[in-house]
Amino acid sequence: MEFARRPLMAGNWKMYKTQAQAVAYAQTFAPLVAGVGDRDILLCAPFTDLTVLVGAAAGTNVKVGAQNMHYAPEGAFTGEVSAAMLLEVGVEAVILGHSERRQYFAENDTELAQKVRVALDSGLLPVLCCGETDEERVAGHTEDKIGRQIDRDLAVLKPDELARLAIAYEPIWAIGTGKTATAEAAQETVAFVRSRVREAFGATADDVRVLYGGSVKAANIDELMAQPDIDGVLVGGASLDPAEFARIVRFGAA
Repeated sequence: MEFARRPLMAGNWKMYKTQAQAVAYAQTFAPLVAGVGDRDILLCAPFTDLTVLVGAAAGTNVKVGAQNMHYAPEGAFTGEVSAAMLLEVGVEAVILGHSERRQYFAENDTELAQKVRVALDSGLLPVLCCGETDEERVAGHTEDKIGRQIDRDLAVLKPDELARLAIAYEPIWAIGTGKTATAEAAQETVAFVRSRVREAFGATADDVRVLYGGSVKAANIDELMAQPDIDGVLVGGASLDPAEFARIVRFGAA
């Protein structure tokens, strides 16, 4: 997968689609985005779908990612998978720190810093999520919350590694709610994310791709992608429909 601020259009299927459904999706979706060569296309699927989805996407411009991984290479971690296991089935990227993982499975920044380190060392693209709740937004704590997540989760990185990382700003209040930050508000927070990275790493912050996620759909993708600091999107529900996600991938004149 290529880096350096190429748009990254990523879908997160969450806990949807059986293997048969995943294959059928790929067979429908791949022709709809064939020939799109100026952006990266990524489908992040449940663990059980990964092998068949990699096979179904072979020879296309569609890449496959996982939705989580453990930082340990192996061990007594029931229900988890390692970076090596993902690589073995042909996965190229992994979502880390999604708000649902943080909220429902108690993932913390200490663990996520380890996961980011292992993903990079393994050659996987980490898509690190950050975001605030509605209560935090209303109280004016958006930058405090996101800044703290970025500082802790990227603490073990070197400046020259930023091009191999993507950060997804996902306002928790906009995930699966139908609420969407305006394009201007999304741009403002994404720009803050980049500025926070710049404080820690200097000018190489311009190499990291910063995505927006939160009720992204075909109806708002062109406006979102017109913003100067938004380098792509991490799409939840709308990525479950191949035609809808293809329209998102093909934003603008593509």
